[in-house]
Amino acid sequence: MPSASARKIDSPEAIWQADRRHVLHPWTQFGSFERDGSLVFERGEGCWLWDTSGKRYFDAVGGMWCTNVGLGRAEMAEAIAAQAQKLAFSNTFVDASNVPSAQLAAKLAELAPGDLNRVHFTTCGSTAVDTAWRMVQFYQRAKGKPDKTQVIARDMSYHGSTYIGQSLGQRPGDRVPEFLYKETGIHHLTAPNPYRAPEGMDAAAFCDFLVAEFAAKLAELGPDNVGAFIAEPIQASGGVIVPPQDYLSRIAAICRQHDILVIADEVVTAFGRTGHWFAAPSEFGVVPDIITCAKGLTSGYLPLGAVIFSDRIWEAMAEGGARWFTSGFTYSGHPVSCAAALKNLEIIEREGLLANAAEVGDYFLDRLKSLEDLPLIGQVRGRRLMVCVESVADKVSKEPLPEAANEARRIADAAEAMGLMVRPMGHLNVMSPPLTMTREDADFVVDTLRRAITQVTDELRREGWFKG
Repeated sequence: MPSASARKIDSPEAIWQADRRHVLHPWTQFGSFERDGSLVFERGEGCWLWDTSGKRYFDAVGGMWCTNVGLGRAEMAEAIAAQAQKLAFSNTFVDASNVPSAQLAAKLAELAPGDLNRVHFTTCGSTAVDTAWRMVQFYQRAKGKPDKTQVIARDMSYHGSTYIGQSLGQRPGDRVPEFLYKETGIHHLTAPNPYRAPEGMDAAAFCDFLVAEFAAKLAELGPDNVGAFIAEPIQASGGVIVPPQDYLSRIAAICRQHDILVIADEVVTAFGRTGHWFAAPSEFGVVPDIITCAKGLTSGYLPLGAVIFSDRIWEAMAEGGARWFTSGFTYSGHPVSCAAALKNLEIIEREGLLANAAEVGDYFLDRLKSLEDLPLIGQVRGRRLMVCVESVADKVSKEPLPEAANEARRIADAAEAMGLMVRPMGHLNVMSPPLTMTREDADFVVDTLRRAITQVTDELRREGWFKG
């Protein structure tokens, strides 16, 4: 076989073939990948992407919920390069640190609510969730409660792709029979999706139902056996599920009564997606014990995650001074990633991107709501710059189309052909554009998506999948 240097991999076709021949992508569907390969991107600027053929796309997906300040920022590249030249790596195990790691930890403590003044850096959101789960076990044992290890989560949740992350999450399509999952000690309750509430329940009654379900599960397991409750403030990959307004605060109040830690998985929602630094306190009035975050922390420029946790947890774990917290990663507190995060947070503050996300996000969601007049669309929902368009076979029954109709994928493909990237998941098309999005961008997305949905609706009717 010729060496890599002997083979030229620089044409669009050669790059596409190299990717298809050698890369195992996250969530690969082997049949379609081996047949069609990947769409390969070459550059990005702001909210836009260009593929290797030079075609331009508006990235309404925001990478993967993460390109908050937009792509192609020279000052981000300069900050990364400067730190790489000054100190490209340093070990942060035990009692070693570096300047950007310390500065970023202090900045996150400043931005976080309540007494969440402690930070453990990870490599991504998945490893942050994995670490938070381990921290629960450590904290409860340090408190003299070794049986208080079980965790309550929800259906339609996504908490990452580590062993524990996928075990805590429960979303159709994420669990496959070829992998193993932790089956004991993790419990899933009803997703707080008002659109899928039992028939006849209004939002208030549905909230009462969810809180009663949590209380019943707690009684079944015994409060002395439950260590934590984990929740995305708004369930992202599960369908941008915005819970009833009082749901999280009422659950958190029960947790406080029984020393059950509240973990807010803000990997998606933190750093501006809903117009706030963090969604749990700002949207729902909940100060959690632990926040997991990543994605918007660096706007995707470099990998970095963090567990932000309370002084109370630190004090319990550190009591007596004899214990070791034996969890962490080679790249925990990586100086270049932390420098990227510091510059990213500076940009968000300096350019008022939280306020822009709030103003343009409200306009975007309002305009997207107009798509509900299309016969295929059951609901448009979300909060500001995290939104979802759900398709149904029947608006009254809310019955979905057969899986074989593949309508969300077809809508995404039609939009892609028109220069718009949206993310299909089941019967949903999800969007999370950069915080730099303008009203004009929002108009382009909504108008293009309307054309794509109309085109696919006509196709589904011709093929007999859709009668509406």
